[in-house]
Amino acid sequence: MGEEITVRTLEPGKLVAATHNKGKVSELRDLFEPLGFIVVSALDLDLDEPEETESTFAGNALLKARAAVEATGAPALSDDSGLAVTALGGAPGIYSARWAGEPRDFYRAMEKVEAELKDIGAVDRSAKFVCALAVAWPDGSEAVFEGEVHGQLVWPPRGDRGFGYDPMFVADGETITFGEMDPARKHAMSHRAAAVAKLKAALLS
Repeated sequence: MGEEITVRTLEPGKLVAATHNKGKVSELRDLFEPLGFIVVSALDLDLDEPEETESTFAGNALLKARAAVEATGAPALSDDSGLAVTALGGAPGIYSARWAGEPRDFYRAMEKVEAELKDIGAVDRSAKFVCALAVAWPDGSEAVFEGEVHGQLVWPPRGDRGFGYDPMFVADGETITFGEMDPARKHAMSHRAAAVAKLKAALLS
């Protein structure tokens, strides 16, 4: 998927999670703290949230990781992820969070997805979650890893676990939504888990 790979290793210790999304921070802590990392979020550090001006998940992830490194002088990990709906041409895609507006209301965002599918009379309800994880170091080294999970959209939303569009997404081979699923089970199959697995294989000694 066009990952940019560095020969550096990522040493356990302080790792800045360059996100203000509490759901993402929680998942990143669940995935990285067992590996010996101390995950501190941009929210914890009161860092500014850079404007996402790139046209891809990988581009926006790198932009956020670089900003966090510049602000803290510590290695930073950034996640840019979202929902890509086949019948909507990949929307909301990189605009997934922005569809939720301010303050973030993902139920409203899910309603918007469903309304647009109905407007075009879509029969195809396939979709995928995409995650790009970017790591940046103070010396300028950086790497990007991407993961995906494919599934179908359901309506009405089900479950109050997870975050974002999880309550309307059923992964292929499953019968419950990510919003209904035990977090550990979701972490084992999610787009974020796939990206983390690639990162671990490439960067962890």
